[in-house]
Amino acid sequence: MKYLTATFHIVSEPSLLQTARDLLADCAGDAGFESFEDTDDGIKGYVQEEQFDKEQLDAQLADFPLPGINVTYELSKVEDKDWNETWENEGFDPIDIYNRIVIYDARQTTPQLPEGVIPIAIQARQAFGTGTHQTTQMIIGLLLDMHLTGKRVLDCGCGTGILGIAAAKLGAKEIVAYDIDEWSADNARHNAQFNHVQNIEVLQGDANVLNHVSGVFDIVLANINRNILLQDMPAFRNVMMQGSVLILSGFFEEDCDQLNAKAESLGLKQTGKCSKGNWCCLQFVVK
Repeated sequence: MKYLTATFHIVSEPSLLQTARDLLADCAGDAGFESFEDTDDGIKGYVQEEQFDKEQLDAQLADFPLPGINVTYELSKVEDKDWNETWENEGFDPIDIYNRIVIYDARQTTPQLPEGVIPIAIQARQAFGTGTHQTTQMIIGLLLDMHLTGKRVLDCGCGTGILGIAAAKLGAKEIVAYDIDEWSADNARHNAQFNHVQNIEVLQGDANVLNHVSGVFDIVLANINRNILLQDMPAFRNVMMQGSVLILSGFFEEDCDQLNAKAESLGLKQTGKCSKGNWCCLQFVVK
């Protein structure tokens, strides 16, 4: 999978920088960008070469929704072998989610935890999804309050496999996960094995892999950018039944109206919403 990285520079009043970052990420998402990280004067974004729409990006920046803001950017290719290498070498500190799940770096010693707290070890290899991001934490937070025993779960765009692994640890009977990135699919399998999770099947591909998956799912999870969610929601709905739950994240508050409208057109009713910062998570049920 070949990626490009764009380093965006924002010229604005300091008080508007974070708002400009959020709006910029939204604009870049329309041009195919999947993931972002903050820099001192803007953001850095990552996009698959084949998904990048430069014309769309330039048009969005020329008509930036916040007056008085100037945005420039430089593009460069990301070598596969260097993808996320610095972050991987540094690792991450344990993440406590509502005192019920602790996610920790698999290369570190298992932390001492109170009885009943579930440990999940994650070793990130060329994949996002360690639990450090607000979107991952929100989805796991919703799973903690669901009765997963005996349920069949689908994890769309699984990254490191953390959501499927969490679902398994919380009692799910069977998990199917997929990711378009071959390295991510391999990493999810590795992390499942490391956590002694045997009831998860990881596939490599986009939402079209669901055409070859038998049966329906009780719970569908998708932590992906807005454009992919809008594109793939019909495929999610095709593997759901009445009463099935869909949990979406990976987008901003301002994207909710579009996602709600799409969900409504597919016979899905919103039953929950939460947010961290400007990131949002929506929960739906099949009517």
